Amino acid sequence: MSSSSASLSLSQLVPRGTVLRLTIAWSVVAVFLIGGPTWLHDPIDPVVAAICFVVIFATILLAAFGVVHEADHLAHDLGEPYGTLILTLAIVSIEVILIAAVLLGPGENPTIGRDSIFAVMMIIMNLVMGLCLLIGGLRFGEQEYNSQGAIAYVAMTLLLAGIGLILPNTLSTGDGTFWPVQAVAFALVTIVLYVAFLLMQTRRYKRFFVQPELGSLTIPIEPQASDATAAERSPVDMRVIVVRAILLVALMLPIVLLAHDLALVIDFGIASVGAPVALGGVLIAIIVFTPESITAVKATLSNQLQRSINLCLGAFVSTVGLTVPAVLTVGLVTGKTVVMGVSPTETVLLLMTVGLTALTFLGQRASALQGTLHLTLFVVFGVLLFVT
Repeated sequence: MSSSSASLSLSQLVPRGTVLRLTIAWSVVAVFLIGGPTWLHDPIDPVVAAICFVVIFATILLAAFGVVHEADHLAHDLGEPYGTLILTLAIVSIEVILIAAVLLGPGENPTIGRDSIFAVMMIIMNLVMGLCLLIGGLRFGEQEYNSQGAIAYVAMTLLLAGIGLILPNTLSTGDGTFWPVQAVAFALVTIVLYVAFLLMQTRRYKRFFVQPELGSLTIPIEPQASDATAAERSPVDMRVIVVRAILLVALMLPIVLLAHDLALVIDFGIASVGAPVALGGVLIAIIVFTPESITAVKATLSNQLQRSINLCLGAFVSTVGLTVPAVLTVGLVTGKTVVMGVSPTETVLLLMTVGLTALTFLGQRASALQGTLHLTLFVVFGVLLFVT
């Protein structure tokens, strides 16, 4: 690669939007490092707490968008399977950081991991997937997708969610927790299963997750053009990779540094207004998966339903496959109680979501009707969240 092209590539790596994100995020970090101990010290003023929450929440969300943006570029530069792995790890890392901050905070939040994972399921698989199906159906009519890939995601969701969120309720602990040996064993099983699925998804069975050709139900096995494109791809410039990796870390660090303050404000807010404890998990889910959700909706508007499915269903599989072991590990290392078993009502919602998703993607085309059903189930979740 010539020096001029390398220089051009590097000059485009840090656009004004990234510089603005970094400036805002680190400025907020500096402000809270200086004033946070004073503002968020007991007793906390409700007005100050509300302002702090808005500022921290917006800053973490802004940084999360930046992390996903840089991870997406790294995924494109490195190719598969490394690209998918980096993007997945970046997103799940943000979730684990926020969950750990709340779990290790001054309040008792043993269910924050479970609440966050369950909220991700309801938001991604019902709200976002429902919007994608509804918008795509209204705009393009019936949209085609690859049912083999969609059903593979549903099967993984049933198994991983069943192990992580339902099985704890059947154990002799009696409180929705795992015994330490069980926690270690199931964490390892979950990780091994997820890694095996990821490898097969990005290699041997990659064709299951490819958008069918428009107007045809025939799924291409491996398009020859993709091999040619890969062969013609320019060599990876390591300087570009290093710069993007540095930017990714620089955008993730503010999330780490602000996570503790966010946990304090969330605990105070929930206790002050008498909101359901599960609301903390919903807020974490919103922070982590808003960037992915917007990307999924944009893909639907481009008539790429398969990409939306990969983003939505793949996001939840990644969440369960990596967050459950991470949360269990944090609990084991710190000695904190980690309650993973969902409530009876949540169990019903979980099974309804898995069943509805399976029925939605049993065929070869989806319509706005299925989207309406998923959105209805999300509304039910919202009602039960606040009215118990």
